[in-house]
Amino acid sequence: MDRLWAPWRMTYISGDHIDEGCIFCNKPKETKDKENLILFRGEYSFIMMNLFPYNNGHLMVAPYKHTGNLEDLNDNELLEMMKLVQKSIKAMKRCMRPDGFNTGFNIGRAAGAGIADHVHFHVVPRWVGDTNFMPTLAGTKVISEHILKTYDKIYKELHLEDL
Repeated sequence: MDRLWAPWRMTYISGDHIDEGCIFCNKPKETKDKENLILFRGEYSFIMMNLFPYNNGHLMVAPYKHTGNLEDLNDNELLEMMKLVQKSIKAMKRCMRPDGFNTGFNIGRAAGAGIADHVHFHVVPRWVGDTNFMPTLAGTKVISEHILKTYDKIYKELHLEDL
């Protein structure tokens, strides 16, 4: 029998990550970008990989401002967030070659926001055939590449001058 190992998921399953406070406020204050999966820092917002991804390469763009309401963001914050979404998509097209993307905000717990008190935009690369029987029958999502290897690929592309 083949074994599928994903030990980093236990932090999510056990709920141990819940007491960390707001990751979108705390992680950018630190200087450990790779450890915290921060890929790119802008003036008003930043790009961060999702530690518990729906798919390989799942990113989030979040403002530095702590708010759960999109309408609390000013024009500069909103514009930079969308520019970073665009930059993320360009970078992933170059290094991961996905067939498409799921993008958007989940605002509020009822809408599926895992962190409801700090608005963030999801960018999830998708490939034709990336959904299989595992989530349905086994309750398991297979992520085919180690998160730090994906981080390195996307980081390199995000820091090219022509993006």
